[in-house]
Amino acid sequence: MPKPETLNFFQKVYEVARKIPYGKVTSYGAIAKCLGAPRSARMVGYAMNGASAMEDVPAHRVLNRNGLLTGKHHFPGTHLMQQLLESEGHTVVDDQLQDFKKHFWDPVGVIGFDE
Repeated sequence: MPKPETLNFFQKVYEVARKIPYGKVTSYGAIAKCLGAPRSARMVGYAMNGASAMEDVPAHRVLNRNGLLTGKHHFPGTHLMQQLLESEGHTVVDDQLQDFKKHFWDPVGVIGFDE
């Protein structure tokens, strides 16, 4: 069973992820930085692993720092993460979002971060 502080961190991750606008993407590291824990990108990834089953958390919009769909294996079906991104107008080639920087949403610039 995860520690209470881990569950609390996961909930904060989900709160940020829910704010990612339609047609935009962000990274695990950007969410970690937004939460005041810039070295916790991997922990954000752990949180997102279970979020693909949460209908109110757009987990498909969270990618690695290079725009790779590293969390795709946590979605049901073979290419669901890619299909969801493509349904929002994105192009994905070889598991990488094209024009990642153009579509990047920076939660730090929008939400700020907790200190």
